[in-house]
Amino acid sequence: MRLLLNRRVKRKSPNSGGSPTGGQVKLIVGLGNPGVRYSYSRHNIGFLVLEALARTEGIEINRERFDSCLGRGVVSGVPVILAKPQTFMNLSGVAVGKLARYFGIGAEEILVVHDDMDFPTGDVRIKMGGGAGGHKGLLSIIDHLDGSEFARIRVGIGRPPAGEMVEGYVLERFSKSEMQTVPHVIERACDAVFEVVSSGVHAAMNRVNIRITQNSNEEV
Repeated sequence: MRLLLNRRVKRKSPNSGGSPTGGQVKLIVGLGNPGVRYSYSRHNIGFLVLEALARTEGIEINRERFDSCLGRGVVSGVPVILAKPQTFMNLSGVAVGKLARYFGIGAEEILVVHDDMDFPTGDVRIKMGGGAGGHKGLLSIIDHLDGSEFARIRVGIGRPPAGEMVEGYVLERFSKSEMQTVPHVIERACDAVFEVVSSGVHAAMNRVNIRITQNSNEEV
Protein backbone atom coordinates (compact mmCIF):
# COMPACT_ATOMS: atom_id res chain seq x y z
CA MET A 1 0.00 0.00 0.00
CA ARG A 2 2.82 2.43 0.85
CA LEU A 3 4.20 2.16 -2.69
CA LEU A 4 0.83 3.08 -4.15
CA LEU A 5 0.70 6.25 -2.07
CA ASN A 6 4.31 7.33 -2.53
CA ARG A 7 3.80 8.94 -5.93
CA ARG A 8 4.26 12.66 -6.49
CA VAL A 9 1.18 14.66 -7.34
CA LYS A 10 0.94 17.24 -10.10
CA ARG A 11 1.81 20.76 -9.08
CA LYS A 12 -0.28 23.74 -10.06
CA SER A 13 1.34 26.92 -11.32
CA PRO A 14 1.41 29.54 -8.54
CA ASN A 15 -0.18 32.92 -8.87
CA SER A 16 -0.54 35.84 -6.53
CA GLY A 17 -4.29 35.83 -5.97
CA GLY A 18 -4.83 35.63 -2.22
CA SER A 19 -7.85 34.29 -0.42
CA PRO A 20 -10.94 36.46 -0.86
CA THR A 21 -11.92 35.60 2.71
CA GLY A 22 -9.48 38.01 4.33
CA GLY A 23 -5.96 36.63 3.81
CA GLN A 24 -3.92 33.90 2.22
CA VAL A 25 -3.88 30.41 3.70
CA LYS A 26 -1.18 30.18 6.38
CA LEU A 27 -2.01 26.91 8.12
CA ILE A 28 -2.94 23.66 6.33
CA VAL A 29 -4.18 20.92 8.65
CA GLY A 30 -4.69 17.27 7.71
CA LEU A 31 -6.95 15.37 10.11
CA GLY A 32 -6.36 11.82 11.26
CA ASN A 33 -5.33 9.61 14.16
CA PRO A 34 -1.68 9.03 15.13
CA GLY A 35 -0.12 5.57 15.11
CA VAL A 36 0.55 2.76 12.64
CA ARG A 37 -2.77 1.11 13.49
CA TYR A 38 -4.67 3.93 11.76
CA SER A 39 -2.23 4.67 8.91
CA TYR A 40 -4.48 3.74 6.00
CA SER A 41 -7.88 4.03 7.62
CA ARG A 42 -10.62 6.08 6.00
CA HIS A 43 -10.50 8.58 8.88
CA ASN A 44 -6.81 9.27 8.09
CA ILE A 45 -7.22 10.50 4.53
CA GLY A 46 -6.36 14.02 5.77
CA PHE A 47 -2.96 12.78 6.99
CA LEU A 48 -2.35 11.00 3.66
CA VAL A 49 -3.13 14.11 1.63
CA LEU A 50 -0.90 16.30 3.80
CA GLU A 51 2.00 13.83 3.50
CA ALA A 52 1.64 13.75 -0.30
CA LEU A 53 1.51 17.54 -0.40
CA ALA A 54 4.66 17.75 1.72
CA ARG A 55 6.53 15.34 -0.58
CA THR A 56 5.54 17.33 -3.65
CA GLU A 57 6.64 20.64 -2.15
CA GLY A 58 9.78 19.29 -0.49
CA ILE A 59 8.52 20.08 3.01
CA GLU A 60 9.64 17.92 5.92
CA ILE A 61 7.00 17.31 8.58
CA ASN A 62 9.51 16.61 11.31
CA ARG A 63 8.84 18.93 14.24
CA GLU A 64 6.67 18.05 17.23
CA ARG A 65 5.10 21.07 18.89
CA PHE A 66 1.65 22.19 19.96
CA ASP A 67 0.36 18.57 19.99
CA SER A 68 1.14 18.34 16.26
CA CYS A 69 3.68 17.10 13.76
CA LEU A 70 4.69 20.25 11.86
CA GLY A 71 6.46 21.31 8.70
CA ARG A 72 7.11 24.79 7.32
CA GLY A 73 7.57 25.61 3.66
CA VAL A 74 6.03 27.16 0.58
CA VAL A 75 2.95 25.99 -1.36
CA SER A 76 2.05 27.80 -4.59
CA GLY A 77 4.37 30.63 -3.64
CA VAL A 78 2.75 31.11 -0.22
CA PRO A 79 4.62 30.42 3.07
CA VAL A 80 2.58 27.88 5.05
CA ILE A 81 2.64 25.63 8.08
CA LEU A 82 1.58 22.01 7.55
CA ALA A 83 0.17 20.29 10.63
CA LYS A 84 -0.96 16.80 11.59
CA PRO A 85 -2.66 16.98 15.02
CA GLN A 86 -1.52 14.16 17.32
CA THR A 87 -4.40 14.51 19.78
CA PHE A 88 -6.55 11.86 18.07
CA MET A 89 -9.40 12.95 15.85
CA ASN A 90 -12.00 13.98 18.41
CA LEU A 91 -9.60 16.48 20.03
CA SER A 92 -8.14 17.94 16.83
CA GLY A 93 -9.20 21.42 17.90
CA VAL A 94 -6.82 21.34 20.88
CA ALA A 95 -3.83 21.27 18.50
CA VAL A 96 -5.33 23.65 15.91
CA GLY A 97 -6.28 26.16 18.60
CA LYS A 98 -2.75 26.17 20.03
CA LEU A 99 -1.24 26.71 16.58
CA ALA A 100 -3.65 29.49 15.69
CA ARG A 101 -3.03 31.36 18.94
CA TYR A 102 0.76 31.01 18.92
CA PHE A 103 1.23 32.06 15.28
CA GLY A 104 -1.57 34.63 15.29
CA ILE A 105 -3.50 32.88 12.52
CA GLY A 106 -7.18 33.66 12.00
CA ALA A 107 -9.78 31.04 11.13
CA GLU A 108 -10.07 32.46 7.59
CA GLU A 109 -6.36 31.67 7.06
CA ILE A 110 -6.77 27.98 7.92
CA LEU A 111 -7.44 25.11 5.49
CA VAL A 112 -8.50 21.74 6.90
CA VAL A 113 -8.36 18.49 4.90
CA HIS A 114 -10.70 15.80 6.22
CA ASP A 115 -12.73 12.71 5.36
CA ASP A 116 -16.42 13.13 4.54
CA MET A 117 -19.08 10.42 4.44
CA ASP A 118 -21.51 12.63 2.50
CA PHE A 119 -19.62 11.92 -0.73
CA PRO A 120 -18.56 8.66 -2.36
CA THR A 121 -14.93 7.60 -2.35
CA GLY A 122 -13.21 9.59 -5.07
CA ASP A 123 -15.11 12.87 -4.70
CA VAL A 124 -13.19 15.92 -3.50
CA ARG A 125 -15.06 19.12 -2.62
CA ILE A 126 -14.13 22.52 -1.23
CA LYS A 127 -16.22 24.32 1.36
CA MET A 128 -15.92 27.58 3.27
CA GLY A 129 -17.31 27.68 6.78
CA GLY A 130 -20.46 25.92 7.94
CA GLY A 131 -21.12 23.33 10.60
CA ALA A 132 -19.35 20.11 11.48
CA GLY A 133 -21.86 17.80 9.80
CA GLY A 134 -21.36 15.22 12.52
CA HIS A 135 -17.57 15.14 12.04
CA LYS A 136 -16.10 15.22 15.56
CA GLY A 137 -12.71 16.48 14.42
CA LEU A 138 -14.33 19.50 12.77
CA LEU A 139 -16.57 20.04 15.78
CA SER A 140 -13.51 20.17 18.04
CA ILE A 141 -11.80 22.70 15.74
CA ILE A 142 -14.91 24.89 15.67
CA ASP A 143 -15.07 24.80 19.47
CA HIS A 144 -11.42 25.77 19.93
CA LEU A 145 -11.40 28.48 17.26
CA ASP A 146 -14.71 29.89 18.53
CA GLY A 147 -15.91 29.93 14.95
CA SER A 148 -16.35 27.89 11.79
CA GLU A 149 -15.10 30.29 9.11
CA PHE A 150 -12.20 28.17 7.94
CA ALA A 151 -11.87 26.45 4.56
CA ARG A 152 -12.20 22.69 4.16
CA ILE A 153 -11.13 20.13 1.58
CA ARG A 154 -13.75 17.39 1.93
CA VAL A 155 -12.51 14.01 0.73
CA GLY A 156 -15.30 11.49 0.16
CA ILE A 157 -15.09 8.09 1.86
CA GLY A 158 -18.70 6.94 1.30
CA ARG A 159 -21.04 5.55 3.91
CA PRO A 160 -20.87 2.19 5.70
CA PRO A 161 -23.02 -0.71 4.50
CA ALA A 162 -26.39 -1.08 6.21
CA GLY A 163 -25.96 -2.37 9.74
CA GLU A 164 -22.31 -1.37 10.11
CA MET A 165 -21.44 1.16 12.79
CA VAL A 166 -20.00 4.48 11.60
CA GLU A 167 -17.22 4.41 14.21
CA GLY A 168 -15.95 1.06 12.98
CA TYR A 169 -16.27 2.00 9.31
CA VAL A 170 -14.17 5.18 9.49
CA LEU A 171 -11.43 3.42 11.48
CA GLU A 172 -11.21 0.51 9.02
CA ARG A 173 -8.49 0.48 6.38
CA PHE A 174 -9.54 1.14 2.81
CA SER A 175 -10.61 -2.03 1.01
CA LYS A 176 -8.42 -3.52 -1.72
CA SER A 177 -10.66 -2.12 -4.44
CA GLU A 178 -10.66 1.33 -2.80
CA MET A 179 -6.87 1.27 -2.56
CA GLN A 180 -6.73 1.21 -6.37
CA THR A 181 -8.33 4.66 -6.44
CA VAL A 182 -6.92 6.22 -3.27
CA PRO A 183 -3.72 7.54 -4.93
CA HIS A 184 -5.84 9.35 -7.52
CA VAL A 185 -8.11 10.73 -4.80
CA ILE A 186 -5.08 12.04 -2.92
CA GLU A 187 -3.81 13.65 -6.12
CA ARG A 188 -7.14 15.42 -6.67
CA ALA A 189 -7.20 16.59 -3.06
CA CYS A 190 -3.69 18.02 -3.40
CA ASP A 191 -4.76 19.80 -6.57
CA ALA A 192 -7.67 21.26 -4.60
CA VAL A 193 -5.25 22.53 -1.94
CA PHE A 194 -3.15 24.22 -4.63
CA GLU A 195 -6.29 25.83 -6.06
CA VAL A 196 -7.31 27.26 -2.68
CA VAL A 197 -3.84 28.55 -1.81
CA SER A 198 -3.12 30.06 -5.22
CA SER A 199 -6.55 31.36 -6.25
CA GLY A 200 -8.58 31.75 -3.06
CA VAL A 201 -11.38 29.67 -1.61
CA HIS A 202 -14.28 30.90 -3.72
CA ALA A 203 -12.47 30.72 -7.05
CA ALA A 204 -11.27 27.23 -6.13
CA MET A 205 -14.82 26.17 -5.24
CA ASN A 206 -16.06 27.40 -8.60
CA ARG A 207 -13.44 25.36 -10.43
CA VAL A 208 -13.26 22.15 -8.39
CA ASN A 209 -16.86 21.70 -7.20
CA ILE A 210 -18.45 22.61 -10.54
CA ARG A 211 -16.07 20.29 -12.39
CA ILE A 212 -17.02 17.37 -10.12
CA THR A 213 -20.76 18.11 -10.54
CA GLN A 214 -20.39 18.22 -14.32
CA ASN A 215 -18.50 14.92 -14.33
CA SER A 216 -21.19 13.32 -12.15
CA ASN A 217 -23.94 14.49 -14.52
CA GLU A 218 -22.09 13.07 -17.50
CA GLU A 219 -21.88 9.67 -15.84
CA VAL A 220 -25.64 9.44 -15.22
